[in-house]
Amino acid sequence: MYNAKAYSAASATSPLASDMIARRDPTEHDVQIEILFCGICHSDLHSVRNEWSDFMSTTYPIVPGHEIVGRVTQVGSAVTQFKSGDLVGVGCMVESDGVCPLCKAGLEQFCQSVIFTYNSPDKYLGGVTYGGYSDSIVVDQRFVLRVPPNLNLAGVAPLLCAGITTYSPLRHWGVTEGKKVGVIGLGGLGHMGVKLAHAMGAHVVVFTTSPDKTEDALRLGADEVVVSRNADEMQKHAGSFDFILDTVSAKHDINAYLNLLGLDGNITLVGAPEKPLDVAAFSLIMARRSLSGSSIGGIPETQEMLDFCGEHNITADVEVIPIQKVNEAYERLLKSDVKYRFVIDMASLKSE
Repeated sequence: MYNAKAYSAASATSPLASDMIARRDPTEHDVQIEILFCGICHSDLHSVRNEWSDFMSTTYPIVPGHEIVGRVTQVGSAVTQFKSGDLVGVGCMVESDGVCPLCKAGLEQFCQSVIFTYNSPDKYLGGVTYGGYSDSIVVDQRFVLRVPPNLNLAGVAPLLCAGITTYSPLRHWGVTEGKKVGVIGLGGLGHMGVKLAHAMGAHVVVFTTSPDKTEDALRLGADEVVVSRNADEMQKHAGSFDFILDTVSAKHDINAYLNLLGLDGNITLVGAPEKPLDVAAFSLIMARRSLSGSSIGGIPETQEMLDFCGEHNITADVEVIPIQKVNEAYERLLKSDVKYRFVIDMASLKSE
């Protein structure tokens, strides 16, 4: 066991502050990583403030962060895929049982015994796991990912959550060249959905309530932008979409978008509205449409996503901050005042 520098929150109302945490020494299957960058996900904020207590109550102190990019500093004797100096990533999971049918199928995110990167039971040290707002982490080699060397490392960090969260449903529902794809919302998730769908060859339409986002949506790879409050613009696209990715976490009229789907079209939710959405049965029945949800992806698919981004030179649009500004970043995140993800430069932790 060794001590690592970190930023933690002591309670739901406490700011994140400098702390020292315990990390396990690497076992024979582990990879020790010096964390270079860690993205800030909206779920970090929810977890720190215990806003998902009905789903997953927060144990304090909490060290958030599951969009981790770093450099390998040590590997266990049984590790064969990584060596010191390698650039690697760690996403939302750090362990699963490895033997259930889901794990064997590369769907570790659905394993009943999945261990998340933070705020999950830590079988090694007791208590809970601590995330990437830290100078280092030790992770089982099965959950370490190779980072393409041609990509900007700060921009890679959000790929470990926002990237795979949008890539997985795009792949699952068969988005390829010639498909018509909608993306609802242009935030941290939405901007990645646009970039990835564009790289897959789809005709991409962004739906937004903000006309001033049009220019940016086109820059990111959208072919068209629809202001969703304009009924005439919406009607022009009725019954024409193969797939729509819904990234909105606020209450909205899902039926307006269901009616834009063609035969066998699908909308997948990756945003998580606090209150249930009202779904009209006939919006689904009349064209054999479907409504589904998706979280992250398994380890093989996450590696596939990183390799795809390496091939197409895709990273997130980020604002890099020192860790000393993390509380300010949380307040700005609540106001959607970021294009499009905050990423912490963990070198700033050295001055703590």
